[in-house]
Amino acid sequence: MKKYLFFVAILFLWSCKKDTEKTRPTTQDLTEFVYTSVTIQPDSLYQAYASVAGILDQNLVEEGDLVTKGQALSQIINNTPVLNTQNAKLALDLAKENYNGSAAILSGILDEIEAANLKYKNDSVNFFRQQNLWNQNIGSKADFDNKQLNYQLSKNSWTLLKNKYNQTKNQLNTNVKQAKNTYQTSLINTKDFTVKSTINGKVYALYKASGELINTMEPIASIGSASTFIIEMLVDEVDIVKIIKNQDVLITLDAYNGKVLEGKVSKIYPKKDERNQTFKVEAVFVNPPDVLYPGLSGEANIVISKKQNVLTIPKSYITGNNQVQTDAGLVTITTGLGDLESIEVLDGITKDTYIYKPE
Repeated sequence: MKKYLFFVAILFLWSCKKDTEKTRPTTQDLTEFVYTSVTIQPDSLYQAYASVAGILDQNLVEEGDLVTKGQALSQIINNTPVLNTQNAKLALDLAKENYNGSAAILSGILDEIEAANLKYKNDSVNFFRQQNLWNQNIGSKADFDNKQLNYQLSKNSWTLLKNKYNQTKNQLNTNVKQAKNTYQTSLINTKDFTVKSTINGKVYALYKASGELINTMEPIASIGSASTFIIEMLVDEVDIVKIIKNQDVLITLDAYNGKVLEGKVSKIYPKKDERNQTFKVEAVFVNPPDVLYPGLSGEANIVISKKQNVLTIPKSYITGNNQVQTDAGLVTITTGLGDLESIEVLDGITKDTYIYKPE
């Protein structure tokens, strides 16, 4: 009876295995990828801002136009900087006049110095004459003290006026320099009413129309390269350590119906975007398509590594403990390189081992 039950059990297990999907490891070339989303952007893309506020008089280019470095993009009108420049010029002229002495400031001090010098000389003569008399016991002590006091006061007054002249001259010279700087700054502001391109490229967007208010916080235009485009990819932080420059990239764009385009990793940005926990990676096309536009989207696979003639099994045959079901039971395997469907087997089973797909 026991032998019969054992035979039935074996027969049951054999029939279950017969109904379960099975396969054997196969030898194939294997490539490991990192999947990313893709956005196409022109190289050197930047937004042009106005350095002054005002009203947009007119855009001097249209979207899609090719522009050269230094070419005017937009013209702004504002009368305030012009008036400020005129006022700065008046202030500069006044500062120069005060410094050059044609006004009464320095010339008046010079007149005071001359008068003080004459008084000092006169009081000096009177004092030393009185001192000689006093040394001969001639005259009163009160006359001597009075002459000495007048001499000292006139000397101090003359010295103070000379210091006042030097200080006033230095201050007026500083005023001239400050007024000159203010005037030059205002001249620059009057020239900033024309927004110019900083590169040779294409106008991809104009954000303002004639008559709209312009400020320094909002862009006026978007300019970028007309021929060179960058592949922007967002790589998960789990995979970023696998990415290095010059790795191959296989790109599919929605606009090109799944056509596979080739690229190379050109730049890895080291700062993580905390909002989506990704790093930005850039790549360049090996052979770009004829027509590209900013914002085209798609997918990409960055090639991490390749191996030829490796033993692989489908990933769906592996359990959570890195084990596979064989005729001998559960066997732990050592895995290596993997792609979306297959994974390399380094140890645990051979090419002749049947494995069964978990239910």
